[in-house]
Amino acid sequence: MSLLQELGAQLRATSDELPTGVVAVAMERLRSATELLNWVRQTSVDPIGVPQLGNATEHAEHAAAALRLAQDAIAAYLAQLGLAAEASAPTGRDWKAGLREDDQPAPARQQEHAPPPEQLGPWWRERVEKLTGEAPPPPRAGDGTQERPADTAELLRRVAAGVRSGDRARLGRDLHGVNAATGLGLSAVTPPVLHRLAGDLLGHEPGPDDLQRLRSAAGGRVRSLLPGTPPAVLDTLLARICRTPAGAQAPSHPADSAVTASVLTGVLLARLGRDPATLDPGAPEPLPHRGVDA
Repeated sequence: MSLLQELGAQLRATSDELPTGVVAVAMERLRSATELLNWVRQTSVDPIGVPQLGNATEHAEHAAAALRLAQDAIAAYLAQLGLAAEASAPTGRDWKAGLREDDQPAPARQQEHAPPPEQLGPWWRERVEKLTGEAPPPPRAGDGTQERPADTAELLRRVAAGVRSGDRARLGRDLHGVNAATGLGLSAVTPPVLHRLAGDLLGHEPGPDDLQRLRSAAGGRVRSLLPGTPPAVLDTLLARICRTPAGAQAPSHPADSAVTASVLTGVLLARLGRDPATLDPGAPEPLPHRGVDA
């Protein structure tokens, strides 16, 4: 390996190690918290922390933009050096940042320190029923609950498996079978995953010009599995993937983007021909894809 190639490899490794996925997860967790608080404050005149969360989200967005700018600058520099292969290599090694076990509570610890039952009413299941068209299953005999010991990463893999099989009833059961905190966590862990899967499907980094291609590739399947989802929710998710401003819309239910993002993840996996197990943080990096047809 020549000195120039070694420099290119080191620069590529530096670009890959930038914590874009971690920052994206933090940004989406702040965004999810803001959406939930906005939903709660409809019955309260107290802003209850929304302005502070808005400021924190803005800082996180600036950090994410700065990291992407640094990666773009490195890629441009590599291209100028004639290292086109290094410049076009897949980016975002931390795209599974939100799916790692160290980012999720251990199942045993969840059971040892189980939180008290939610006091906000069955709003999560009511919204899942609205989105999927599937009613909640009856409580299990003996314990009066429908909860399953699943974290958000496991839930995402279950949802992706249901999408792959085309079984909307299974999809509804899996989403009904968790509490609101686990379900809402889907909003935080999916953005880096969606951006990476979309890039693999397109064969390049998603941009504004790819918005219609992604909508055509995934929109119909998402709508068939989530017939109750407002169209603006999917449009907003696709716009974020393509780094383009989303159109103005009324505040949506906090469950909408969480559920829709998880189903969109499953749809993109299916389009790539990948198993949901590839979302496991320990799974090897997927093979390159030839790109979606225009």
